[in-house]
Amino acid sequence: MSQHPGKTGGLIDPHAIDVFEFARSGRQAAGAVRVSQLPRMLAEVPAEAPDRDTLFTWQAEGSTQPELQDDGTEAAQPYLRLALHGAAWLECQRCLAPYEQAFDVEATYRLVATEAEAEAFPLDEDEIDVIVGSRQFDLVELIEEELLLSLPLVPKHEHCPQVHESLVSGAAGEHASELGDEEEQSGGEQRAPGAGEQADAGKPNPFAALETLKRGGGESGKKH
Repeated sequence: MSQHPGKTGGLIDPHAIDVFEFARSGRQAAGAVRVSQLPRMLAEVPAEAPDRDTLFTWQAEGSTQPELQDDGTEAAQPYLRLALHGAAWLECQRCLAPYEQAFDVEATYRLVATEAEAEAFPLDEDEIDVIVGSRQFDLVELIEEELLLSLPLVPKHEHCPQVHESLVSGAAGEHASELGDEEEQSGGEQRAPGAGEQADAGKPNPFAALETLKRGGGESGKKH
C-alpha cells in the first residue's frame, strides 16, 4: 500500500501512523488496499474465484472527545474512526461456488497507550472498541482485522444459481432413504392387518370364545 495524503497535508504511511498525533490534530486520510496485501483475508478467497485480488477503499479520521477523569476534571481523549468499502469473493457453503460478498464497515475506536489501559477501560458503549495505539500504528492490520470480523458466519449466495451435485445427490440419497424407511414402516403397518385378517379368518374370535365360555359356565352352574 502506498502513502496517502491527510487533511493537513503531507504523506501518511498506513503501515506506520502516529495514531495519537493523527487523533489530536483531527487528521483525515483515505486510500485503497488490495486483498493480496491482506494474507489472512486472501486465505478466505477460493482459488476458483473470478477475481482473487479485489480492492477495498478506506477512510480514516482522527478526533478527540472530552472525558471525565478520576480527579473530576475533563481531558481530551483520542479517537479513531475507520470506514471500509469493497467486496471479496467467498465460497458459498450451500452450492460451493464462488460469490461476491460486499463489505461496508464503519467502526469507532477509543485509543489507549497500553494493554492494561485497554483491559481496564469501562465499556459503556457497545459501538466503540478500545484499541492500543502507538507512534508506529499499522492501519492496514486494523483494516484486515475488521474485514475478518465482518465475514459472514455462513458465507452463501442470497439465491444460489444451482446446488452442487454432491449436495444434491447427498440430499437426495438421505431423502430417499428417509422415504424408504417411511414407506417400509407404512407398508409394514398396512400389511400386518392384512396378514392378521387372513390368520384370523381360520381362528375363532377370542371375544366370541370368551362369551361362549361364560355362557357355558353359567349353564353348567345352573345344571348343578
